[in-house]
Amino acid sequence: MDALAEGLWGLADYHEKRGEIGKAVKCLEAISQSQVSFLPIVEIKTRLRIATLLLKHTNNINHAKSHLERSQLLLKSIPSCFELKCRAYSLLSQCYHLVGAIPPQKQILNKGLELTASSGDGFAVKLWSCNFNSQLANALIIEGDYWNSISALERGFECATEICYPELQMFFATSILHVHFMQWDDVNSVERAVEKCDEVWEYIHPDKRQQCLGLFFYNELLHTFYLLRICDYKNASQHVDKLDAAMKVELQQVQRVEELTAELNAINLSLSRSGLHHKERSALCQKQVQLQEQLSHVTRFSSTGKVSLEPSYFGNARRAWEDKLALAPPPIDGEWLPKGAVYALVDLMAVMIGRPKGSFKECGRRIQSGLQSIHEELLQLGITDGATEVDLHHSAIWMAGVYLMILMQFLENKVAMALTRSEFVEAQEALVQMKNWLISFPTILQGCESIFEMLRGQYAHSLGIFSEAAFHFIEAAKLTESKSMQAMCQVYAAVSYICIGDAESSSQALDLIGPVYRIMDSFVGVREKTAVLFAYGLLLMKQHNLQEARSEAYRRAFTLLQASSEENTDCPCCSFASSIRFFAWRLFICHLSPCCTLERIRLASGLRITHQHLGNIQLVSQYLTILGSLALALHDTGQAREILKSSLTLAKSLYDIPTQIWVLSVLTALYQELGERGNEMANSEYERKKADDLQKRLADAQSSIHHIELIDKVRLNIRQNHELDIKRAINAGSSMRFNLDIPESVGLSAPSPAPSSSKLMDVDIRRRSKRRI
Repeated sequence: MDALAEGLWGLADYHEKRGEIGKAVKCLEAISQSQVSFLPIVEIKTRLRIATLLLKHTNNINHAKSHLERSQLLLKSIPSCFELKCRAYSLLSQCYHLVGAIPPQKQILNKGLELTASSGDGFAVKLWSCNFNSQLANALIIEGDYWNSISALERGFECATEICYPELQMFFATSILHVHFMQWDDVNSVERAVEKCDEVWEYIHPDKRQQCLGLFFYNELLHTFYLLRICDYKNASQHVDKLDAAMKVELQQVQRVEELTAELNAINLSLSRSGLHHKERSALCQKQVQLQEQLSHVTRFSSTGKVSLEPSYFGNARRAWEDKLALAPPPIDGEWLPKGAVYALVDLMAVMIGRPKGSFKECGRRIQSGLQSIHEELLQLGITDGATEVDLHHSAIWMAGVYLMILMQFLENKVAMALTRSEFVEAQEALVQMKNWLISFPTILQGCESIFEMLRGQYAHSLGIFSEAAFHFIEAAKLTESKSMQAMCQVYAAVSYICIGDAESSSQALDLIGPVYRIMDSFVGVREKTAVLFAYGLLLMKQHNLQEARSEAYRRAFTLLQASSEENTDCPCCSFASSIRFFAWRLFICHLSPCCTLERIRLASGLRITHQHLGNIQLVSQYLTILGSLALALHDTGQAREILKSSLTLAKSLYDIPTQIWVLSVLTALYQELGERGNEMANSEYERKKADDLQKRLADAQSSIHHIELIDKVRLNIRQNHELDIKRAINAGSSMRFNLDIPESVGLSAPSPAPSSSKLMDVDIRRRSKRRI
């Protein structure tokens, strides 16, 4: 009977290599369903093999689960078989996870941990302990039990340390950091987790690091998220540069591997022909050896060297080896996210870093590239025009959610960039796309409702429709549980109320600003602090309380900037945030006293910080405009002229029409004071043309069929699906969340791709797959 089983196993191998998974499963099920009794070990191994095939290549999760549960029952009567028991526990845990059965998953993982605890201190035992702890951490996160999740990951880190496995230590260190991101109740704990990642990464030998490209991307992206969260854009930019360089190298390696593989296949085909002359065959064999050596050299330090297809935990989509970014060498190969999602995140980070610098052309290219990549990935998941979340297969829901969330972040940036350039129609189009995705995938994208309402508010405010803008900002605040997001939306709404101008609106603005002002020191970074100080100063000036406005709001705002050397993160690159400053500074300048040297010094200091640390071209342009206005108020016309010309040049480079009009209006006043009638008339004419251009853009936007729909004081009516399978899949994927911290969505915790722990299954046959969410 053993010979029969071996024969069927071999035949199953043959069919699997040919991609005939159904035939392979039938060969194996001939053993498990046979009327003739096989040895329990034979049946157990066969059922484990069937389950592995089903999880790797199909969506038959329940079928795989039944085979594993049967295997587990058979294993109970066998005292040994450590490896088989661990494999059964690991695969069964995976099945429970995929169907959303978290309590049984935790139960089976605890059994696995009990088994490893009683099996000594061997290398394989420690690896399985790492496996079970990582999966248990993932299950605990789904239940929102972050502290116990961190404890499980720390136990995994200790096991990796005991077996002197730095790559595995790095995996657990990054996972711990990620869980801290989700909880973020102690900045010091997060900072220590970041330092731990740096320490472990430095401990890994440089040659080994080159083999851990997936882990490198994961670590660098986590560092980028952290630095954006604390508003350290300068250092975040350095990490994005590293990611960008690594991505380009990896793409080149993939292309080279494909070329070598194609050439090698052609050689193999030629060698398979009969009747080859000895000399010709010898030359082909020599060429074959050379190509194999070149291919081995290229793949040795590349994540593309793995040809095995491990079970996919994101949707069981069978992806080729070149589409994977392994986290590290075995036994922790597998992936955090598919390569397409990781590369899209790198593009997204580049957009976030580039927007404040005014690199709109490059940002536009990145957004277009990212959107195209994501649409291709969604198409592979069966998401075409008109598709909705109820059409998705259960196992594809989570992976679809990953790509859809990144897609929405790209569109968010596209809207903000379009508003900065006064491309209101383009902003409309992106907003309509966001709306359509929200309607089609309401449960998966429920965390994006707040962003969408906030962007509607920014759109309305940019067009001068302040009452509607305030409405949407307030609705956005209601739709999120993030204190940071709520604070920013309240500040935005307050500014819209201030712009309305009547007493009642000013009172409403004060009601919104006051609570945020009182708790602003509790926020991480300077984004909320800076925004509320500017808004509070604006309100004080509106109430003609100039002295308090200067001494309180502006003094503290510049002190914050100078002390932190961090990004002025009320998103100066966004048209709405620019309008805040525009309105505030104009009121400020209009009420300047003749003795404004102190304000001038503070503004110059702010300009220096902006130029040296932030690289924010739009903010530099606005500071220059303010300084030029101050110089004019002090009758220093020579300096005013030079400063304003520089400001106008920068504003032109950004296509920032409102700022251009502002600078031109100050220049007109300058020429009037100098009595330069010709320059005054020419400047006034240019200002008029820019104003006409802006009015035309406003008119085009207002005549669009989407305009009324976007500004209407009605929240988007989205009916979320409450079907159990969708809820389970969303909860499984969204439980580990990270904050991309795009300036317009500060602190937003939405269902986003966020890695969890790994699985180290099938150690003996190198099927060491990993669940990363």
